Amino acid sequence: MVFVIGGSHGFSKELYETANTKISLSAMTFPHQLVRVIFAEQLYRAFTILHGEQYHH
Repeated sequence: MVFVIGGSHGFSKELYETANTKISLSAMTFPHQLVRVIFAEQLYRAFTILHGEQYHH
């Protein structure tokens, strides 16, 4: 599994064609540093829920 953060114009057509699955954090464009924080939080949230731990207090 590979996660790639694209630029403001997205990825090349070739990269899109090689991907088996594509997901998007948002339709909006964010700075790379903010995307890293958003993505890290989403991974934390997903793994917390998958392990049966309480995410919301």
